[in-house]
Amino acid sequence: MKKSSFSSKVGLIMAAAGGAVGLGNIWKFPYIAGENGGGAFLLVYLLCVLLFGMPLLITEFMIGKRSGKSTYGAFRALSGTTHWQWMSWLCVFTAMVIMGFYFVVTGWCFNYLIEALTNVFHGMDASALAEHFRVVNGNLPRMIGFGVLPVLLTAAVLWFDVNKGIERLSKILMPLLLLMMILMAGRVLMLDGSNIGMQFFFQFDYTKITPHVVMEAMGQCFFSLSIGLGALITYGAYMPKGQNVLAASVQVIVLDTLVAIMAGVIIFPAVFAFGVSPEQGPQLVFVVLPAVLEQMSFAWLSSVLFFGLLCIAALTSTISLMEVAVAFVCEATAASRHPLNRRKSVCLVAALAVVLMILCIVFPAIFDLSDQLTAGFTMPLTALCISIFVGWVLPKSGAGSVLRNTTGLKRRVGQVYLFFLRWIVPLIILMVFLNGLGL
Repeated sequence: MKKSSFSSKVGLIMAAAGGAVGLGNIWKFPYIAGENGGGAFLLVYLLCVLLFGMPLLITEFMIGKRSGKSTYGAFRALSGTTHWQWMSWLCVFTAMVIMGFYFVVTGWCFNYLIEALTNVFHGMDASALAEHFRVVNGNLPRMIGFGVLPVLLTAAVLWFDVNKGIERLSKILMPLLLLMMILMAGRVLMLDGSNIGMQFFFQFDYTKITPHVVMEAMGQCFFSLSIGLGALITYGAYMPKGQNVLAASVQVIVLDTLVAIMAGVIIFPAVFAFGVSPEQGPQLVFVVLPAVLEQMSFAWLSSVLFFGLLCIAALTSTISLMEVAVAFVCEATAASRHPLNRRKSVCLVAALAVVLMILCIVFPAIFDLSDQLTAGFTMPLTALCISIFVGWVLPKSGAGSVLRNTTGLKRRVGQVYLFFLRWIVPLIILMVFLNGLGL
């Protein structure tokens, strides 16, 4: 079977950045930052990206590129044993569980985009929008329909080969997302009082940095960068031969962080301009912000623009999530008596995603549990095992220097990278892990 790959370096960056950029940046990042001191949270978050986000992202890319395999075969190919094969199952399990609740939230985004286009929010205040959100969530057939829609759109993209599907669409969606965010940011920054929101987001008040803020920033780093679920390993396997892992990692992190910061620039000035508290939690985007947008001039256009960019950001992430499972199934069944080609694998994974999504809609406890299980347990656990695997196991087998060469790191920089991977990253992940367990 011909090996899939991206046809260009730009295609890889757009696809990988799109996989990392998603609702974690535009939906979750602003409300987590709003609940945790704004600028104080942003400073800690940026430090987390540098201290363990960057080493882990480099490592996952490196595993994929060096092995040339998806999560299913990567660990076995590099270690030469099956002792680490369970990690591949942990990666695909995490991706599938995230898919379940992620398609629910993506369904909200598409529902709100349609409602913005039809001007449903006109005349609604915050209390009316809160009741509307409750009614929408209570309409199970509607929510299932809007949840199935992004599953079908994602499956349609993955139906084609990597360069004809993921790469081609990513080259369109990512620039469009950035353009829409620039337009939206320019619009809200013209509002009277928007400077107060900018101060809240960029003013580093060190007194607000608490252990809780640090732990929240660490957890958000996993979610925003899509670390610990195998997406970057999978995309690393599709990396063009001449692509430098270090350069690709830096570019992906810069794009991902830029989108998160721009989301804050869009939301906080708008919220403060109309005297709304930024500490609104998950409802900030679906309840508070529509009320704010309704008070702006060109309210219809502003709502359509905002929920349109939410849908685009969500799709770029669902594509990478589903591709983890599709590549896994293709590779896992390749040597069996009944191998599944790419299109059959897409159909199987899409069907499973629909089942998981429906379970999350019908049983809200499953939705909450899925989020807590992946963000607080499986993603940190996978990242911890990956750091141990590359930092301690492979150097003893003689593969460590080969893997470091794959990243393009200089010798001294490689030593610093290995130190962080062996000591700093596991310590930070352990703290996130204990925090997720309530300890």
